[in-house]
Amino acid sequence: MDGGPAALVEGYRPGSFVLAAPGVTVAAEGTRAVVAETDPDELAALVTKQLVDTGAPVAVGAIPFSQDARSHVVVPESARRLGGVHPYRPSLARWAPSRPDTTDVPDAAGYRRAVAAAVSALRADDGLRKVVLARSSRLLFDEPVRVAELLAGLTATNPLGYTFAAGLPDGSTLLGASPELLLERSGSRVVSNPLAGSLPRGGEPSADRANAAALLASAKNQAEHGVVVESVVEVLRPFCRNLAVEGPSLVGTPTMWHLSTRVSGDLVDRDVSSLRLAAALHPTPAVCGTPTAAARAAIAELEPFDRGFYSGAVGWCTADGDGQWVLAIRCAQVSGREMRLFAGAGIMPDSDPEAELAETQAKLRTLLQAMGL
Repeated sequence: MDGGPAALVEGYRPGSFVLAAPGVTVAAEGTRAVVAETDPDELAALVTKQLVDTGAPVAVGAIPFSQDARSHVVVPESARRLGGVHPYRPSLARWAPSRPDTTDVPDAAGYRRAVAAAVSALRADDGLRKVVLARSSRLLFDEPVRVAELLAGLTATNPLGYTFAAGLPDGSTLLGASPELLLERSGSRVVSNPLAGSLPRGGEPSADRANAAALLASAKNQAEHGVVVESVVEVLRPFCRNLAVEGPSLVGTPTMWHLSTRVSGDLVDRDVSSLRLAAALHPTPAVCGTPTAAARAAIAELEPFDRGFYSGAVGWCTADGDGQWVLAIRCAQVSGREMRLFAGAGIMPDSDPEAELAETQAKLRTLLQAMGL
């Protein structure tokens, strides 16, 4: 792995790891050890022990959505951490495959029905305040998916986001361009940047400005955002002093406007690692809902597929606890010729099924645009 941050992105090989974030790019190859645990305390402790014992500079990996599923954190054979890759123009040619066979699960009508059912449950006042419902789109190509080219294209088109490719236990790859920082720790400083409440970007400048203004003015989206920020603050409060909340403000991706709030503080105990903090926050109401148990039950009832590592977290950490973990959203699971894309929307009591369907369609476009589809 010679060269600068761009070489780390373009040096991606199947099974390796890359996370290109604003200000830092991390790449890792090979496997010295794998830590696969469900308990967050045990996971963090074992990863720290492996890093100390091996002398490896970082551990990298992914946390699944389900708390009953094992995380996949790898202590690599080699790793590099450099500065930010942007501005970045890929030297790899864009992959332009033939149009794939596509199957949506659920289809548009099924998703609208699921949203309507969630709205009914939310309005029944049974304690459920928000639930996030996702869709999956299965694409089958005529040739193996070229992850390296897609990773480069996603990185180039998402200068403010977190672009990643991470190997999973079954040999597949989790590939995506997340807009959302779950948790970053640098020394005693801790930052989380929850996003919730979204509208698609407008095609024309005037329409784009109108959508941005509508999002800021939307009571539904402000309420959805507030639920997430409230949860992040409550989880971090026992770990941090001097918590500060800045927002909400607007943040844009190539396809979406989001409401964004920055939550920061100082660690009370420097022995608490970034991985432990990320596991404590996960799943936030941005990807699950609230209360967590009730939202999980609604997801299990209404979503007709297993999320796997989608809406989990991807990131890295060091032996001294520093690290960065991002939500595994705007992503796909790639295996051979198959790619499964995922997108979700936060459902509130006044959600409109057609609008939530449109939001998921806009989010799916992040990866589709990178492929020129």
